[in-house]
Amino acid sequence: MSIQVFVPEAALKELRKKAEERGISLSEYLLEIAFGDLDPSVSFRRYIEGAADLIHQARLEFERGDLRQASEKIWGACALAIKSHALYERGRKIESHADLWTYKNEVVRELGEWVRTAFMKADSMHKNFYENLATNEDVKDALEEVNKLVSTLSEKLSGKDA
Repeated sequence: MSIQVFVPEAALKELRKKAEERGISLSEYLLEIAFGDLDPSVSFRRYIEGAADLIHQARLEFERGDLRQASEKIWGACALAIKSHALYERGRKIESHADLWTYKNEVVRELGEWVRTAFMKADSMHKNFYENLATNEDVKDALEEVNKLVSTLSEKLSGKDA
């Protein structure tokens, strides 16, 4: 489930600025603010739930033809899924794109090379949010790959600490 929240333009500008300084999307930044102080055993679940919600939102944006918004949500879902894994498996909070790129390799070693492919496609969607060059097929393909990543990690992590 998602809702629309209206914030003053000045506040939105500041939130975007802080997210960009950290190299993350606005959605990721807001989730970090909301879940940052939670125990890792709770946070990892919130992150994977957030990833699943972003996949759902990406599908809706894709169906509406808004490829830029779908693209950014695809990237956010991938990032949150990787962050969820890091929190649960290592108790580690990933706070930068560099850390995300590095940690992704641990998930690749665990689950296989397809994770790297999904991550790279998601990263191209992050770029597409700014450049708006991807085709319908590009976005659909990335959405399917990242959905597989989110679903796989959700299943794996749902068996943990249940």
